[in-house]
Formats: sequence, structure tokens, C-alpha cells
Amino acid sequence: MKRLMVKGLVALVAAASMSMAFAADKELKLALQNPKGHPLEMGATKFAELVDSKTKGALKVKVFAGGALGGDAQNVSALQGGTLDIVVLNSGILASQVKEFAVYDFPFMFNNSEEADKIVDGDFGKALHAKLEEKGIVGLAYWELGFRDMTNSKHPITKVDDIKGLKLRVIPNAINVDWVSALGANPTPMPFPEVYAALEQKAIDGQENPVTVIAANKFYEVQKYLALTHHQYNPQSVIVSKKTWDGLTPEQQTAVREAATEAATYERGVAREKSTAALEEVKKAGMEITELPAEEIAKMRETLKPVIAKHAELVGKETVDKLSSELDALRKK
Repeated sequence: MKRLMVKGLVALVAAASMSMAFAADKELKLALQNPKGHPLEMGATKFAELVDSKTKGALKVKVFAGGALGGDAQNVSALQGGTLDIVVLNSGILASQVKEFAVYDFPFMFNNSEEADKIVDGDFGKALHAKLEEKGIVGLAYWELGFRDMTNSKHPITKVDDIKGLKLRVIPNAINVDWVSALGANPTPMPFPEVYAALEQKAIDGQENPVTVIAANKFYEVQKYLALTHHQYNPQSVIVSKKTWDGLTPEQQTAVREAATEAATYERGVAREKSTAALEEVKKAGMEITELPAEEIAKMRETLKPVIAKHAELVGKETVDKLSSELDALRKK
């Protein structure tokens, strides 16, 4: 009788520990706008592999690419509500939550990717991510989308005046609307998943994005001209719902943060390699590529100075000064 009771007890303990093991297996949903094969999607896949390996399978990350779970604004809202776990998006979009993030959308802020890496990975980038906590968001790391260029279906852009009158899709936030207006074009804010159809239906003339995005989303099918303006650099924030985060053990939190940082190194490497290949791809697909001469880029920078001054005031002098002084220090090295 005793033996039977012991056996029964052992079976119960085994069943309980099995159910605990299953309970510990969590699937986290990750959303991003870019499609399969884009560096950001590849970064997300790498991140999922790292999380799986670092937590020994206790956490799984399921990647929803290509805007499958809606646009960025929708995703941030779902993240705050706890129905979505992780989002990878343009850091500037977070200005709707914390105004200081708009600084990442300032035109011609960074001269090169290495400079950007040092700023976002250093104290400046970390301090901005820390401000998200009170909004129910935890910032994990920065990945990259890259330097943005301009496409349209009307004519080649070889000088600043060629931008005038073009109806251009912009990321839905104030600074992007303002800088496009300052160049004499007509800004059309629009969630990313809607862009291809709008270009195809000629509801807009063009858009601006890094070459990797243009290639991955096959914009060359509906756009003829590409101007390599490199007018804006986009870091990407990897953010997690605070509700999800608080439900993880300290060990799991460390594993997820480490995975996001390691995936950043991988994703940036892929993005920079793919940038050259993407340029070849769009050229082969028939896009006509132009570069603005130095004096035209200088003219563009000059035209956009009042926009930067206006938004510097809105973002806050302290943040802008901190970024400027960190950049100055880097450039003097």
C-alpha cells in the first residue's frame, strides 16, 4: 500500500514538474514592417535563435514580418496594451511617446554609420531608451535601417529644385512633414504597409527609404528614379512590452537583452553588406540612379536648417546640445 502511495506521489510530482516546464515555455510575438530577406527581418530571426539558445528553449520568439500585424503606430499601441511583445521600428517614430526621440529624424544628423553606432550604443542612446519605461515600453537595443534616399516616378533628381512639387510619402510625424515641405514637395504621411499600393496607383509620386528597403519591397516595380541623397539616418529601436518584460525572470530578461545586443552587431553587418547589393539589384531592375553634386547637398542642408532649429526647440535644448557635443567630440578624435 505504502509502495503504491509513493508511486502515486512520484507520478504526481513528475506530472506537476512537466506542467511547470510547459508553463515556462513562452512564445513572444515580434512585429516589424520589413519583409522576409530584409536585414531587419534577418536580424529578428537571429534574435529569435539567440533567445531560444540563451533561455534553453524556455522563451521562443515568433517573427511577424512585412507589417503582418499592422503599421508601427498600431504595433506600439498593442505593445503598450500587452497584446504584442516585441517591436522593431524606426526610433524616430517613438517621438509620439517621448518627444526627444524626434532628434533621430533630424536631417543630416550623422555623417556615417560608425558615428551613429557610437551615439546610439553609448550613454545618449541608452538614456533615451530609459525614458520609455514610464510609457510601458522597455528599450533593448538599437539596430539600423540605414541612410535614406529618394525615389519617384516623375523625373530624375539631380538638383534640389527637382524635388519641388513631388508628392512624397513620409513617416507619419511632424519633422518629416516639415523637411519635405521645406524642399517644396508635398508630404503625405502614410503607414508603411500602404506605400507600395499608393505608388502603384499613383496616389503619390515617390517615397524615401534606404536602398535595402527599396529593393526588398520591390519599389523598383512602381518607381523609375532613385536619387542617392542620404538625407537622414535611421536607427531602429528594439522595444519590448513592459507587461511582457515584468513577466520574465531576471535571468530571462538578461538573456533577451543580450540577444538583442548581439543581434544588433549581426544585423548592422548584414545591412551594410546588403546596401551595395541592393543598389546593383535596383539598377538591374531598370531604376535610373542619380547623385546630387556636393553644392546641391550643401544647398539642401542649408534649406533644412530652419526645420532643424524649429524641432530642436520642440525636442528640448538639453537633448540636442548633448547630441551635438557628443558628435563634436567624436569628430575631433
